[in-house]
Amino acid sequence: MYVGEGYVIHLAPPSEHAQAGAYSMMSVLHDKATVKKEELYEVVGNNDYRINNLLDEEYEPHPVREILQDAHRFLGKELPYSVLTGNCEHFVTELRYGKPQSRQVRDAVKTLAATAGAGIGFGFVVYAISKFFGSKDKEKQTQ
Repeated sequence: MYVGEGYVIHLAPPSEHAQAGAYSMMSVLHDKATVKKEELYEVVGNNDYRINNLLDEEYEPHPVREILQDAHRFLGKELPYSVLTGNCEHFVTELRYGKPQSRQVRDAVKTLAATAGAGIGFGFVVYAISKFFGSKDKEKQTQ
């Protein structure tokens, strides 16, 4: 989440370091993550980033001041982490809307369900999960 003056507040599993990307397979191995405030360009490196307020059409965003206060209140705290139910996107959507959601996870589940429904084997589904979470550039959550 972009918080101004070139900084973001984000949820990062211990395996992640600057420029590692949110889809690092190592993040799947951790059940805790720390809320950090770092310079945007240290986090994104050479990867693309964008403003992602896609749920504004579905939910009323909290007031910006409230979002920023809540984000800063979490700094340095260790939170439960799950790539499927409690990742960095869940963190920022809960701050912004009060509803933890991940479009990334939703889209991955849809893709895998369609793949499995087409009769493709379990091995391919596991491979697809690893490719989806292991190679895609980090989507930046900015406000």
